[in-house]
Amino acid sequence: MKLVLASTSAYRRMLLERFELPFETARPDVDETPLPGEAPPATADRLAAHKARAVAERFPDALVIGSDQVAYLGAEVFGKPGTAERAVAQLRRMSGQTVIFHTALALFNTRTGQTRHDGVPTRVRFRALSEAEIVRYVAKERPLDCAGSAKSEALGITLLESLSGDDPTALVGLPLIALARMLRAEGLELP
Repeated sequence: MKLVLASTSAYRRMLLERFELPFETARPDVDETPLPGEAPPATADRLAAHKARAVAERFPDALVIGSDQVAYLGAEVFGKPGTAERAVAQLRRMSGQTVIFHTALALFNTRTGQTRHDGVPTRVRFRALSEAEIVRYVAKERPLDCAGSAKSEALGITLLESLSGDDPTALVGLPLIALARMLRAEGLELP
């Protein structure tokens, strides 16, 4: 069976390359708008499964990986900022706070029609950040394409006081521990 990553994210692609398995990537054209009243973890879970199924139509004999991440503080959600101004505003809001980054994972088997699901939360405590630190960070790193405007795998780690979770790769966007478990359950040998 083919292995397909339903994402064009460079971060997810780099993470999946760690498994040293051949895979393809495909863009999942899905609307990522949260449903009215939908809790942030439920949004990520729904979108991960939706992305996998959207791509599965193009790959009749494959294991398709879908993933989505939502960063939130209470009811406030921090998506991909898209602009430096929004990244600065997000980081101002998260300064001194603990933000949950919920990374959802879905593995869809196109042969059986079965989907395996998992959700991996990571608690991220931002240190108290000065305006100058925030502006310098955004100018240097340009974190415009990641939920919450902080790349923990790069310079963004300097913004953090602590983080806790079951899988450090979940924060980057693809929880490899959960994915390895799912792939082994589907018969793939890892390592």
